[in-house]
Amino acid sequence: MTTTPLSPDISPPGPDRVAAVQRRTLGVLTAAQITSGMGVAVSFTLSSVLVARLSGSEALGGLAGTAGVLGAALLALPTAKASGRGGRRTGLTLAYGCAALGCLISVIAVTAGSWPLLLAGLVLFGGGSAGNLASRYSATDLSPAGHSARHLSWVVWAATVGSVAGPNLAEPADQIGQRLGLAPGAGPFVLALLGFLLALGILTAGLRPDPLVLARSLAASARSTGTAPGATASASTGPVPPSAAATPAGPAHGGPTAPVTSPAAAPSSPAVETVAAVKPAGTLRTAWRTLLDSPVALRAMAAIAVSHTAMVSIMSMTPVHLDHHGASVSVIGLVISLHIAGMYLLSPVVGWLADRIGRVRVLVLGMALLLAASVLAGTAGEHDVPRVTAGLVLLGVGWSCGLVSGSAMLTDAVPLARRPAVQGLSDLVMNVCGAAGTVVAGVIVQALSYGVLGTAVAALVTATGAWLALARR
Repeated sequence: MTTTPLSPDISPPGPDRVAAVQRRTLGVLTAAQITSGMGVAVSFTLSSVLVARLSGSEALGGLAGTAGVLGAALLALPTAKASGRGGRRTGLTLAYGCAALGCLISVIAVTAGSWPLLLAGLVLFGGGSAGNLASRYSATDLSPAGHSARHLSWVVWAATVGSVAGPNLAEPADQIGQRLGLAPGAGPFVLALLGFLLALGILTAGLRPDPLVLARSLAASARSTGTAPGATASASTGPVPPSAAATPAGPAHGGPTAPVTSPAAAPSSPAVETVAAVKPAGTLRTAWRTLLDSPVALRAMAAIAVSHTAMVSIMSMTPVHLDHHGASVSVIGLVISLHIAGMYLLSPVVGWLADRIGRVRVLVLGMALLLAASVLAGTAGEHDVPRVTAGLVLLGVGWSCGLVSGSAMLTDAVPLARRPAVQGLSDLVMNVCGAAGTVVAGVIVQALSYGVLGTAVAALVTATGAWLALARR
């Protein structure tokens, strides 16, 4: 690893300017999340149904969710590496560009009636999820100490508009597409393509200066001058890791945030390290080494992965389950919309709680909500759509607790120079686990039942919640 300035021509601005840049960054990320969230949701609503109909197999229908999650996993590290080298804008452009290409391939696949080609397109389509996940970390680069969860949660919340509207736009988009001569099922992918292209335009024009580039420049300046971040640019150095705070009651350990104000602590803080240009071959190795050195970061990554696995497993099979029992596309779209509202709508509250009462407490709360969700959905009758809907809403809120609090806990626990690599690895692990979960979920529903899937998820989240609670003690 070499230590060179990432952008030496940028002179560090004052605290007021940094705060203004952070507000602009949050606004740009919010706008991009709305359009990209619509793109992800509008096509996800029908992808599993389309694959199941084209292939004639419910088990293969479950692979639609697997393909999207796998694509997000495969693009997590390239997105992180691009962010580490060129800034967040570069990484997000890569992710959303792949998603746009996936939309084009999916349109061709639906037109040709080829479910294998559709799965291939959905893999690239996973770039939309990879970009949305990476956006949340972009919101923390310039966050003041003790506000990372809140800032992160606002970007997660921004996906509510597009994600809730998306499933309800699937049917109208399909109808308009057919009137324009497109094959049935192709219209939603065209709408998703427009959403991703709009997100690319917003980020390209608006994410300037790049938050990660600026944060690294400020950190390098603070290190070279020996100035305490809290004294000159507390809003610019990002959240102060627990190791710098030297307080076991900090957010990563479950307690409230305790910002560092002592100048003596500044030189040892990973948040003010010089900018590190990591060799390409060492990105994954560096991330693993950093995680192995931080049990707190490892627990955060595990909690994120379990929350996502539980959510994706049940959500991916719910449209197939409802379709099998005669639910219409509009009903399926409404259920998924309410589920997505649960995922994102309360994110600011979750972020506030994570900063206020501690990351681990919110993670345990999330596991309890996921348990309640799996029990509700898994024990619902064949035509009990309201019960399934209630379970899916709780499933979304539980996922939000795991993602927001776990992401803030992970970010706080690792040095600024290594965050993109560690964050990318966490997203990779999360999505690989989610992809594996959708495969297993499809097999379970095909061979056994949707109820058995709920039981399996309940056991997983119960064990994880107990582990987190005991580890905190």
